[in-house]
Amino acid sequence: MANLTLVYGLRLLPSDEIENIGDAPLKLKNGREASVTMHVLEGSKEDIEKQLKTSLEAFFDFYPEI
Repeated sequence: MANLTLVYGLRLLPSDEIENIGDAPLKLKNGREASVTMHVLEGSKEDIEKQLKTSLEAFFDFYPEI
């Protein structure tokens, strides 16, 4: 299997300051474009850490071949 790259971003903001969240654009070397869907996790530090771990585990369930 080829080497893979996991693209992600994290930013912690006060919940009441967010107005809009959109996809993050990517430009591929072959000239095509792609996007990364942004996900929102809210709660205490512990809540966010638990949700993030669960989300990462679920993400890799989509790719059982790796």
